Amino acid sequence: MSETDSFIEEVTEEVRRDRLYKLFRKYGWIGVALVVLVVGGTAWTEWTKSQARHEAQVFGDSILAALNSDDAAARAVALEQIGAGDAAGRTAVLGFLAADEALKSGDRDGALTRLQALAADTNLADSYRQLAELKAVILADADMPAADRDAALSRLAAAGAPYRVLALEQQALVLAKEGKTDEALGLFNQILNEPDVTAGLRRRASQMIVVLGGEPGAA
Repeated sequence: MSETDSFIEEVTEEVRRDRLYKLFRKYGWIGVALVVLVVGGTAWTEWTKSQARHEAQVFGDSILAALNSDDAAARAVALEQIGAGDAAGRTAVLGFLAADEALKSGDRDGALTRLQALAADTNLADSYRQLAELKAVILADADMPAADRDAALSRLAAAGAPYRVLALEQQALVLAKEGKTDEALGLFNQILNEPDVTAGLRRRASQMIVVLGGEPGAA
């Protein structure tokens, strides 16, 4: 290689380094920012997870402490005093537990009031609200006006509703109590054909069909 060629290569290399240096000074901050964002994002994610675990543990410990009393009424009151924060799911859990404890203590009206409050809480997911409404309908039983009961069960038994099959069971039981045997049998058999029917519900429906003088699976 001649001295001229060697000189040209050196100059070319210097120009390349100079360009790279200018590019780094101009855009290098982007790389640094990306590194900071990645590290900061990872740290934030880990901190958030740690906080969530801590809050869940505190929430669970609070429930266990509330349920530690021997008196069901006291347990219901203690559960209602637990803060749920902004977590609607926790509000629902506390409400259902408090309603159950009130019922255990013989406070049927208190349990019903709690369930109705959950059903009316628009901050809760529909699945929680519909479960609360179904439990309230079952608990109210004959004390609930027939028209209101039938309307509620019809909503809860609508196609795609999360507790459709359970609402269908309640509708069939109402029909059976009213002496509408054929309609009740038809509904119990419909339950057997529902895609998401549980083994327990299938067993109950089959037993009711036999009690009503029908045959499970018959049209």
